[in-house]
Amino acid sequence: MEQAVYHEWVPTGAFVKVAILAVAASIVFLLLILAAFLHPLNTEGLIGFGVSIVTLMFILILFLNFRGIKIQLSSEELIVDYGLFNHKSIRMDDIVSCNLVKASFRRFSGVGVRHGLDGSWAYTTSFGNAVEIVPKKGRTFVFSSNNPEKICQIINTKVHAHGP
Repeated sequence: MEQAVYHEWVPTGAFVKVAILAVAASIVFLLLILAAFLHPLNTEGLIGFGVSIVTLMFILILFLNFRGIKIQLSSEELIVDYGLFNHKSIRMDDIVSCNLVKASFRRFSGVGVRHGLDGSWAYTTSFGNAVEIVPKKGRTFVFSSNNPEKICQIINTKVHAHGP
């Protein structure tokens, strides 16, 4: 990618952080209960302890992987990364328009990597400000941003400068 015109980091929203913390705290509480009341630790207790530890590790790895969205915008392309495996690259030539939207529960049924009820794809960290990219071909793409106005201004200026 050539020199970035704009870049942004959008951390995971408070709702997701609180939900993950609640699940992790529940697992730690379960582990403490197992340790306190199962003396000597029998086979079922060991299995429960192991499953709880593995589940806790899985949740922490997911949280670290999806801790935020990285947005890079150059004069040639838009790149949006969400974790290790979710990478979206769209050439400026392939964009019809950029719009400001709200990432809503009604449209995406949650946060994260989502498929919208309208056929769109989304990378969202919270229910809030987002950018909607309408491509010439393919599905509409929505992603969370702290500054969607700036992103759309840059994209729409470049799209309109090249013409249809």
